[in-house]
Amino acid sequence: MTLTHCLWYRTGYRQDSGSSKFWTFEYFQPYFDVDTKTVLQRCYMTMFPPSATSYQGAYLSPAPDLYGPFWTLTTLIFALFVCSSLSSAIASWLSNPAAAAHIVYDFSLIFTGTSLVYAYGLLVPVLLWFGLRYLGVGEWSVVDAVAIWGYGQFVWIPVALLCVIPIAIVRWAVVGVGALLSGYFLMANVYPILASADAKSVRLIIVFLVLLHAGIALSFKILFFSYYALKDIGPADPTASGVVP
Repeated sequence: MTLTHCLWYRTGYRQDSGSSKFWTFEYFQPYFDVDTKTVLQRCYMTMFPPSATSYQGAYLSPAPDLYGPFWTLTTLIFALFVCSSLSSAIASWLSNPAAAAHIVYDFSLIFTGTSLVYAYGLLVPVLLWFGLRYLGVGEWSVVDAVAIWGYGQFVWIPVALLCVIPIAIVRWAVVGVGALLSGYFLMANVYPILASADAKSVRLIIVFLVLLHAGIALSFKILFFSYYALKDIGPADPTASGVVP
């Protein structure tokens, strides 16, 4: 994106969105005008956020986008389904190689993943933005909230890939690290905004967000990566033991 493009993007196109209401298509249209390099950089840096300044100030300002968050969440849904299916296939093969060719994939996981990921990645930041507006905190825009929350879920994509490893302790460790990284990123960017609100309200919001984040992490682990290899106990053929009922 050239300097001229950036200036036009800020002064021209964004002014058009500023004159539109946030529930209209025209308001959001300029936020999808972003190049691939910028999106990938913003995704990557969520796992290595800057320490001297906020992620929003370093990478989103002055032009936050919605394409990156939407791409991140959609890719996460795809990664959860594919990696969960692969995890199931590996567990079935380790349990019984002969039956591995007859694996039936659970396509309901697509609906589950879509509902879970979009609700957490899109609905939660919008509700948080409404809550902050109610508390009189107007530093955030709804686009900033969705951008930070959406990009903050990028870490779950490599987590899903690593959870294909058929070792329970490794999966739990990977999910735990992912939850910590994502949680730290979100809190580091959300807390400065919350700090300007009433102290009691801030505590309640933080507790709610922490519990919700932990619930999402557990949901990813339990719903998508709870496949384990099972070994047969005893002979497959009951007559092979020499005891015929």
